[in-house]
Amino acid sequence: MTDTGIRQRLAAILAADAAGYSRLMASDERAALAALDSARAVFRSRIEANHGRVIDTAGDSVLAVFEAASGAITSALEIQNELAALQEVTSEERRMRFRIGLAEPGGVSVSASVREAVRNRVAASFDDLGEQTVKNIAAPVRVFRIAFGAAAAQTPAAAPAPTGPDKPSIAVLPFANMSGDAQQEYFADGIVEDIITELSRYSELFVIARNSTFTYKGRSVKVQDVRRDLGVHYVVEGSVRRAGNRVRVTVQLIDAATGAHIWADRYDRDFVDLFELQDELTRAIVATLPGRLGGAEEERVRRKPPRDMAAFDYLIAGKILHHRATREDNAEALRLLDKAIELDPRFAQAYAWKACTIGQAMTRGFGDDTGGLEARAVEAVNKALALDENDVECHRLMCEICMERHQLDQAVVHNDRALGLNPNDPRIVAQKGELLTWLGKPGEGEDWLKMASSLDPHGTHTRAHLLGRALFGSRRYAEALEAYKQIGAPRYSHLAFLAACYAQLGRDAEAREQTAAVLKLEPDFGIKRFVRALAYREMNDRNHLEEALRKAGLPD
Repeated sequence: MTDTGIRQRLAAILAADAAGYSRLMASDERAALAALDSARAVFRSRIEANHGRVIDTAGDSVLAVFEAASGAITSALEIQNELAALQEVTSEERRMRFRIGLAEPGGVSVSASVREAVRNRVAASFDDLGEQTVKNIAAPVRVFRIAFGAAAAQTPAAAPAPTGPDKPSIAVLPFANMSGDAQQEYFADGIVEDIITELSRYSELFVIARNSTFTYKGRSVKVQDVRRDLGVHYVVEGSVRRAGNRVRVTVQLIDAATGAHIWADRYDRDFVDLFELQDELTRAIVATLPGRLGGAEEERVRRKPPRDMAAFDYLIAGKILHHRATREDNAEALRLLDKAIELDPRFAQAYAWKACTIGQAMTRGFGDDTGGLEARAVEAVNKALALDENDVECHRLMCEICMERHQLDQAVVHNDRALGLNPNDPRIVAQKGELLTWLGKPGEGEDWLKMASSLDPHGTHTRAHLLGRALFGSRRYAEALEAYKQIGAPRYSHLAFLAACYAQLGRDAEAREQTAAVLKLEPDFGIKRFVRALAYREMNDRNHLEEALRKAGLPD
């Protein structure tokens, strides 16, 4: 991978080719073409997931471009790991291995400029291979090999220290659905999500978020790879089998560094005892980890179960649909959550998730009546809080509503309450960072946003605009640009901040380019109206943004 100038912007190029492709074609052309098609699908999937673009797939090669070097490296490592897993069942002589950069088959190498660009930004170890002669480039290029997978396991420096605080860190992987019924997949996912939520309530643990752990769903992974990717000490794996009103859950706690099993157990319960089972699982995991918690802490994190377990069934099905975040799934999630409320009118979590799902409809434009949606969301949140004042979703959503209404003091109250109930929820941690930015403390906000990325590494791009806004507030415009460039489908508001960053850096041509993009998406854009809608408390923050937008050429 190398850097090159494209329209005065730094781009990272990923170039790959298959080692021994001609030999494989000569041996078994059909098998080689099938393997190439499978590999190209992996390349395209991981490149697009990391905000890159495939620009050529001639012969056995792949060429892609990324705006951020970190995205290119993350993509390359994910590709090589996924390809290796795919070919575990293929005989050695028939495996198709790709070189990414000037690397050995199955490896990844980068230029010195890429290594410098991602310094302290990616969890990877770089081995200096010295200067190498490269075809069609006159001067030698200094090359670094990235140590990962088996190579990294043999080199102590390649295993990164956990990215979270100095406390036991844990990732709960998706449980296998052993029910023989694909329709029960949501049930297995719901069990895992609840275990993550319950573990997250323990302030002495650092728990990786669902968004990141569910990227491993349906994949065969080694716990050492999870440790490398997420920086955790422990991994939980398991399976769920549901037959009628009986549920069997098997679970094991594994040391991520060694792969050794610390604890394992099997639970057979009636469905109505599911909450008791989840509490028992959580207590068993916590009791096994360093820094055990006392009875008072256990009691503090308990939640109120529903009176009707069928309502709970509707709840977890609704939550899974919510996470898919499409218009159709959002509507179906609301229907199921209303069914849960109909069965158990005192089920606080169902009201909370109804409010969350309505909020999703508002932010993603799934409904035209924004005012009506907001009123329904507030009504659902208030109902949930009246039923259970310790419901974390309620306080998180009330904080969002208060920020939207510029009621920052009340937003602080609800965010503090939510953090007290669940200090490991990356949404709440990121919310703290956003709130501090609005309050005129962007430097502190940046710290919280980076903590959210540690809790949910794979969800970093979803919060990139919050980090970009904090960095802009701290007058660190170049870093703010890098944050905003992580957004896959930027809105006009994101493009406006990009324009402001370019203007402050004196990159006028690029500022004008972003200004044109803003006006294309929002022809009626006006600086005064745009800034007035933001929740900045300090006038100097408002003036700072207005001046930058004006400098970028946007209309008042």
